[in-house]
Amino acid sequence: MGNPEENIVLDPSDPVELTRQLCNIPSVSGDEKKIADAIEALLRGAQHLSVYRDGDTLVARTELGRAKRVIIAGHIDTVPINENLPVRDIVELASLGSASVPAGSGEGEAMIWGRGTVDMKAGAAVQLSLALELSAPAVDVTWVWYDHEEVASELNGLGRTLRNRPELFEGDFAILCEPSNGAIEGGCNGTLRARVSMLGKRAHSARSWMGVNAIHRAGDLLQRLAAYEARTVLVDGLEYREGLNAVRVSGGVAGNVIPDRVDIEVNYRFAPNQSADEAVQFVREFFADADEVEIVDLADGARPGLDAPFALGFVRAVGSEPRAKVGWTDVARFSALGVPAVNFGPGDPSLAHADDERVPIAQIEQAASSLRRWLTSAEA
Repeated sequence: MGNPEENIVLDPSDPVELTRQLCNIPSVSGDEKKIADAIEALLRGAQHLSVYRDGDTLVARTELGRAKRVIIAGHIDTVPINENLPVRDIVELASLGSASVPAGSGEGEAMIWGRGTVDMKAGAAVQLSLALELSAPAVDVTWVWYDHEEVASELNGLGRTLRNRPELFEGDFAILCEPSNGAIEGGCNGTLRARVSMLGKRAHSARSWMGVNAIHRAGDLLQRLAAYEARTVLVDGLEYREGLNAVRVSGGVAGNVIPDRVDIEVNYRFAPNQSADEAVQFVREFFADADEVEIVDLADGARPGLDAPFALGFVRAVGSEPRAKVGWTDVARFSALGVPAVNFGPGDPSLAHADDERVPIAQIEQAASSLRRWLTSAEA
């Protein structure tokens, strides 16, 4: 737990104030110990929770013998800080577009501004406040706060704890408190990265006819990529937009050498009606004229998880129409376990990682209210 003088005392009674407090504890990926210690100190004081720690991941479970169990998870790390801590309260004025002014400057939407407000300490604060408040929910709940989400997948604290303590993650439904503008975003797209290579033959550029220019050979491939119209796929009632794009090109030897190799990194975002193997097959067929296609990263998507009556009760509690999550999130880890999962949390996902991250206070309050109402209702 660290030295006593380093301990941070959080106030979990108000998820809005708790958002400010959590954000003001810097926790860039790899530096989550201080915030994990502060969260653990609160959880250990709750007699209705059994608490487990794996590195800087915390799992807190009710053990009430309910017929159903829900997993509610969120990560506690952020991308690097860029002069956007400590947080501050602002008002966003609709008449000024995206401009904002200090709180108290007039009518508008009250926001908390700063690193982590959107991705995703507002969601983590809602979790923590409710975990401590709800000692007898209508379902058993497994609450999870995990480390290393913003970095390489093999470091992900949720994945690590799933491997180390799989028994802690048995459940009937999962909610990941990723920012979703306070609406439900079902499932997620899968993602694939491939290194597509065209080969040539080196020669002096003064005698270019003696070589084969690999960069020139890639021209048709890049034109085909530019012309590709990505699909919109309906999966269990939600529309998922796919994408197939070149994201990096590297090649060339020197200013007077015909290049013998060019590598094009391609990212394919595929709808969750496809398996990872099917996505690989599509990419290999699309680039059948390439000399080499190497798959360098691959993750399955997750279906929406909203077709079960249990999940539909949550949709009714939130009260808005679910949408598709077009990016990849850790709901896929739960889906791989056979646990239907959705994304639900305060904050605009398009502001995640932005230097002007800001979350509407009303969304924090509404997210807490919706989760509380569902977790204590007969529909849960």
